[in-house]
Amino acid sequence: MQTVAVIDYGMGNLHSVAKALEHVGAGKVLITSDADVIREADRVVFPGVGAIRDCMAEIRRLGFDKLVHEVSQDRPFLGICVGMQALLERSEENDGVDCISLFPGQVKFFGKGLHEDGEHLKVPHMGWNEVKQTVNHPLWHDIPDLARFYFVHSYYIAAGNARQVVGGGHYGVDFAAALADGSRFAVQFHPEKSHTHGLQLLQNFAAWDGRW
Repeated sequence: MQTVAVIDYGMGNLHSVAKALEHVGAGKVLITSDADVIREADRVVFPGVGAIRDCMAEIRRLGFDKLVHEVSQDRPFLGICVGMQALLERSEENDGVDCISLFPGQVKFFGKGLHEDGEHLKVPHMGWNEVKQTVNHPLWHDIPDLARFYFVHSYYIAAGNARQVVGGGHYGVDFAAALADGSRFAVQFHPEKSHTHGLQLLQNFAAWDGRW
């Protein structure tokens, strides 16, 4: 049976993610902060919620910044929400925080005066929104284009490499909803809270060989 390591650095919605992975038959799901267990896993999931400064402080304290670079190179790797944002170069949150730099790009604040067609948009962006599939990636298998996923975020990703954007979202501004590079895939939304389409994405991740 394959193993899926859900990285525990004290800042993620870990049990919801783990339960969703178990529900789709992903294999033996391990919530762990043990670097050796993570290295031995067949697949790795990197979730996250909360303030990026606190997240990055724990990630660096545990040495997970280097570990993420290592384990994401040779096996399927999935970043979720703040776990995705931490993979970028830098976030504007908390007056600026350097991140892991797995993907080029910046994490930017939506702003307080966000409008669309004369309508004031609340920040955080919270609720269901469409994701435009910009690349035919294996993790989109059996998920229709413009499927709706559940988002909760005040900061969005401005990707540094447009070719890595495999899913786009819009909330006042266009933003990267999904990034991919080799065996690495990351999403701004919460697949574990996105019902049928989110579970399908996790099922696709469980079956993915890390190539596309």
